[in-house]
Amino acid sequence: MADELTEKIIGAAIEVHRELGPGLLESIYEEALCYEFELQGIKYKRQVPADIVYKRKIIKGQKIDLLVEDEVVVEIKSLSKMPEVALAQTLSYLKATSLKRGLIVNFGEKRLIDGIKRVAL
Repeated sequence: MADELTEKIIGAAIEVHRELGPGLLESIYEEALCYEFELQGIKYKRQVPADIVYKRKIIKGQKIDLLVEDEVVVEIKSLSKMPEVALAQTLSYLKATSLKRGLIVNFGEKRLIDGIKRVAL
């Protein structure tokens, strides 16, 4: 399922993790990753609303950390282990946006590659 865009996102995340290491707040990694996207010319949107539909009722309140190139949902975590709920959360964002690809990036891991999970619908 590897593709050029998700590879670029992962490369940018690895660069951020290489510079900052684990142990900071999610908001710090989000800010740094957005700056790295800017440096690399990758288009993104932050904190994008993702409405959930429940029995034809639209429920607001969910926000996607990053939406890259209007194609890939990026969920940022900063925990020593990736929480199982992150997968369900990312899948719900994909369903809400009708997108097919997502990445969960957990900057809390010692080696970032252990904290990256590709998600697809």
